Amino acid sequence: MADRFKQLLKGNKDWVENVKQKNPELFSNMAKGQAPPFLWIGCADSRVPAEDITNSLPGSIFVQRNIANMVVPTDYNLLSVVHYAIKALQVRHIIICGHYGCGGIQAAMSNESYGLLDNWLMHIKDVYRLHEAELNAIRDESARSKRLVEINVQEQVNNLAKMAFIQKVWQEDEFPYIHGWVFNIESGALINLEVTIHSASHLDTIYRYYNK
Repeated sequence: MADRFKQLLKGNKDWVENVKQKNPELFSNMAKGQAPPFLWIGCADSRVPAEDITNSLPGSIFVQRNIANMVVPTDYNLLSVVHYAIKALQVRHIIICGHYGCGGIQAAMSNESYGLLDNWLMHIKDVYRLHEAELNAIRDESARSKRLVEINVQEQVNNLAKMAFIQKVWQEDEFPYIHGWVFNIESGALINLEVTIHSASHLDTIYRYYNK
């Protein structure tokens, strides 16, 4: 176990040398500050690293990750990240990215109890309940799980659009755009769900704020 820990430090040294050979100015440029055009809200799953799967350099993507890429209105960690990204970093695009084979999605589809995690999974179960007719019509469990991954991303895009401070920004600017993607772990491909919004016009009236 100790050797595995040391491998991380050695890996860092190898990575630094490799980066310096390819882009000698990268670290000095990063030290000057960050101005990423993208905010990535993704799953905490270790197989879905935002920079790697998009072939992006460090400093390109501001990242927030949690189990099943959820946008929960009482999650002040996430809300603080989003607010900072929009107000301070002025990101232009927010990507909510789920992935097939998501353990959080699979756990929420079951009736097993996972202790403390059940409180978080409740939000995914609520998504399932909203789309129960469609999901229950899918007999194959794997296909049903994949569809719930996609639906969950769509619902989290909507949840982000419901935030009052984001709607206030939209009243002054078309940005940020919010996109819904899914990562296919088996193929390595990112799938654009064609869910892109930059206003609250699609939301039910009860969720819209009219800021002065």
